[in-house]
Amino acid sequence: MADVAAAAGVSAQTVSRVSNDYPGVTEATRERVRTAMKDLGYRPNAAARALKRGSFHSIGVVMFDIVSTGNFSILAAVNDAVSEIGYTTALFTPRSRTGASLAGAFKRLDELSVDGAILMLEASPEAPDFVVPDYDSLVIVDSTLANTHAVVDTDQYGATREAVGHLLALGHRTVHHLAGPAVSYSAVRRARAWRRTLVQAGRRVAEPVYGDWTAASGYAAARTLLRDQDCTAVFCANDEMAVGLMRAAAEFGLRVPDDISVVGFDDIPLAAQLPVPLTTVHQDFASVGRTAVDRLMRIIRTGETVPGADLLPAHLVTRASTAAPPH
Repeated sequence: MADVAAAAGVSAQTVSRVSNDYPGVTEATRERVRTAMKDLGYRPNAAARALKRGSFHSIGVVMFDIVSTGNFSILAAVNDAVSEIGYTTALFTPRSRTGASLAGAFKRLDELSVDGAILMLEASPEAPDFVVPDYDSLVIVDSTLANTHAVVDTDQYGATREAVGHLLALGHRTVHHLAGPAVSYSAVRRARAWRRTLVQAGRRVAEPVYGDWTAASGYAAARTLLRDQDCTAVFCANDEMAVGLMRAAAEFGLRVPDDISVVGFDDIPLAAQLPVPLTTVHQDFASVGRTAVDRLMRIIRTGETVPGADLLPAHLVTRASTAAPPH
């Protein structure tokens, strides 16, 4: 910094003000300092700046599943949002949903000195010792911990009720359910809303069939669902399982939607491009990621964590895969 100051003919304090983009420096002086920085190859020391201001301009993201469509989309949105405000992202993917594994991830976050963390907790733990670490600046995505933590999620319950209500309004006597894994918070909420909607409408509630979010599991589950002669409509917990179900229906000689109506959840890009475009619930993964960053930054700036859930709206997108039941 002293070399830059000497080359530009200014004080070290002026170099610091230009380096940190503070006001109070004329444009001509600022340009002279920047030229000296460039000529001398000067770069501010990020670690020293962090120690001085008490901020590292970095957040940690802890997630157990990086390959699912929703999680990957949320992660991309988080990364974009932090980049726009000059922050960086440190990603950790624990191998298992255990207390020890999660504690290890947060220990590494402390070693890297991040300003806060986003935990994507989309499924229940694998062991009874699972406890979310006591972390000063933390936001949880997709969780049931809104009573004690700051949580961001999609309104899974309301969106599911809209989807099931759509099928009932078309005239289907009941709606069968291809559910996600029983350990998934989202899958549990969607199954609960599906059941509640049917019960309130006085309709028969068939036992749900479970998949693992993949198209292959939807294809396998269809063998059970489609044997039920009363099955004229299926609400699938995600789009990929719906794709597998639709393929199986075709192999069974059933036409979508003439013989059976299908609704998915997520509205992945493929949903609108299928031979029979899929009616599905659209949830805005990008908004989930950006809202999580916004809420985390408020916590970092104020030092106060207010428990509660930010529930983002989702809505049904009606396409060609749903129609009135066959006569």
